[in-house]
Amino acid sequence: MIATRRATDADLPQVVSINREQLPENYSIEFFKEMLDNHGDYFFVAEGRGRIIGYVMCRKETGFSPFQDYFSLSQRGHVVSLAVQQGYHRMGVGRSLMFATHESMRSSGIRESYLEVRTDNFPAIALYKTLGYEVVRTVRSYYFDGTDACLMIRKL
Repeated sequence: MIATRRATDADLPQVVSINREQLPENYSIEFFKEMLDNHGDYFFVAEGRGRIIGYVMCRKETGFSPFQDYFSLSQRGHVVSLAVQQGYHRMGVGRSLMFATHESMRSSGIRESYLEVRTDNFPAIALYKTLGYEVVRTVRSYYFDGTDACLMIRKL
């Protein structure tokens, strides 16, 4: 059985390991710790068989909303990183993590969420579309290796 819960300091070594194994964008342990300390309400892990098998790391930001008046600032949720361990792909783990973070965002007054995803990561783009995200534009050379990103947003 897979369970989703808020991340803790004790989870960080496993989270970092999943990040290193599954994603080309790697963050320092200090970055993960800072995200947990400052945005822990939006940092979730999925557990299966007594170990961490996935995570989603998000933060609350203030910015201009494409859903509101041109000069309106709003609180937005930014999905910074989502990764699921190999062997658990296409089992609903990523979806479960996103549901948890969306619910946390909504309960704290956030009404929209956005993320960046590699333009060639078709499974992730498909997942985000099923969750209601729409591609609003392409961000050229967004990643360190020069790969473009799709900027995707959704109302919560």
